[in-house]
Amino acid sequence: MDKQTQTEVEAAVFRRLVEHLDANKDVQNIDLMILADFCRNCLAKWYSVAANDKGVEIDYDAAREVVYKMPYSQWKENHQLPASDEQLEKLAARQNK
Repeated sequence: MDKQTQTEVEAAVFRRLVEHLDANKDVQNIDLMILADFCRNCLAKWYSVAANDKGVEIDYDAAREVVYKMPYSQWKENHQLPASDEQLEKLAARQNK
């Protein structure tokens, strides 16, 4: 696979991942962090860093809008549930590995 095709495939995979996460808003970020050690916010941070590495200034909030497909505050209000004690314990155990 040539470099241009690889880049296009990787970009398509990223877009598909964002679409998948958008279609599954019931999957909470804390659950993603517990299971996979990344979440939507991580994707936004990586997006911002990658853009900045290419000379395109995209701040964290703008990158979050790419990932969440809406302002983060709106997503949080409409879709984020408070973390349970059990979730917080699991996340702490994951982070202490």
